[in-house]
Amino acid sequence: MRRVCLTLPTHRSCPETIAAVAEEAAYGARHFGVEVRLLILDSSDAPVLARHREAVRALPAAPGVVVHHLDEDAQRAFLRDVIARSGLAEPERILGLLLPDRVSYGACTDRAFLVAEALGCASVHRRDSDSRYQSKDGEPVFPFHHELTSLGRPAVEAAGLVTRSRLDPACADRPVAMVGASFVGEMSVDVEEIRRLDPAVYHDVIGLSVPDGYPEIWRRNLIEESFRGAGTAAFSVDVSTLTDVNPMRVDMCNIGLDRAVYGRVPLPPATDTIGTDYFLLHLVHDARLPGVLHNRHIVNFHTSERRSDDGFLAYQLRFAKFLLASAYLNTVYARMAEAGETLLDDRGHVRAGAVAALVRESTLLDPAEIAARLDVLDRSYRTLGGRYAETADVLASRAGRLLDEARRDMEEFALLIDAWEPLIRSAPSAKGPA
Repeated sequence: MRRVCLTLPTHRSCPETIAAVAEEAAYGARHFGVEVRLLILDSSDAPVLARHREAVRALPAAPGVVVHHLDEDAQRAFLRDVIARSGLAEPERILGLLLPDRVSYGACTDRAFLVAEALGCASVHRRDSDSRYQSKDGEPVFPFHHELTSLGRPAVEAAGLVTRSRLDPACADRPVAMVGASFVGEMSVDVEEIRRLDPAVYHDVIGLSVPDGYPEIWRRNLIEESFRGAGTAAFSVDVSTLTDVNPMRVDMCNIGLDRAVYGRVPLPPATDTIGTDYFLLHLVHDARLPGVLHNRHIVNFHTSERRSDDGFLAYQLRFAKFLLASAYLNTVYARMAEAGETLLDDRGHVRAGAVAALVRESTLLDPAEIAARLDVLDRSYRTLGGRYAETADVLASRAGRLLDEARRDMEEFALLIDAWEPLIRSAPSAKGPA
């Protein structure tokens, strides 16, 4: 029986989401005859962790669904075993990349990849704690439907299971590597406020995430589309497209990845940095691996913590680090796009060494180019005033550290790519998660 991993990483209270994702797991097992390993990777503090344990205990038994709820102690024990079995040098450094003491969107998903490998899963499907499902005729609209229909199938087979195909026929024999959609609802609460306060400042700030070289009209369109998901239209009927999926059309709360992708290359383990966990979406696209884009978008909402002053500052720091990381990542993405199918070996598998080389090469960028991004942020936030000006003061006081971290994050990503194959190979023999 095919086994898949539906994962929910979290560091905040989300008992309702746990129940909803468990319902999606039961749906997948019931309708597709798969065994679903529901993996909750929990980095919450003790009181929230206790509530989550109670929520897991309250889940109804579902045929074909096995639940794994791992706190950080359990995750750490598993990782130590995997790393020890891999024989890698600097085991504590590798552990620190996979389970840092700060928020890392990439590292939490990398842990899910390794646990999924230990559990014998063919794919990983990620959801987030601050998302809900749409509904139609009183029933939830689960993305699992499209993910389990197409993921891992040869594209030539998937073509008969989707609404339409826009895939180059030359790629028809390759398996579907990714299935995803986006979110509907409110855009990121923090950048939305910038847009509302001063559209010109918004253009300057979001423009830092756009690669150089685009004509101005395209650049404006990219800025306008960023952080907005799929808009606000409610789901009415399924539409799915077999294609080279544009990474901007997919959100990481609504993604399924085949192990042929994450078994070769991990996500960047950068800490306190949004957006870096989208790396594999770009790799799939640039290597011309088939994907399916669908419209079972997840509903986005923001927790009360995101609207607090502390939540605001934490997000703005993560956003600033993303804008610094974008200089490196956009360079890598451009080089991957140039490399295209040469990123694959003669069996159609991603060549991890080629990707690591491009990541390392990006660290040679002129530091002054990266520092200039902080100058744009400083000027922009002081123009906005209020708590943005206060954020500018914090960024200015940490400028040197932020710049060093952004470069080091890429160096450590390259290191993790090098270590990934031994880790993946060792995971199935490690002491499995409970």
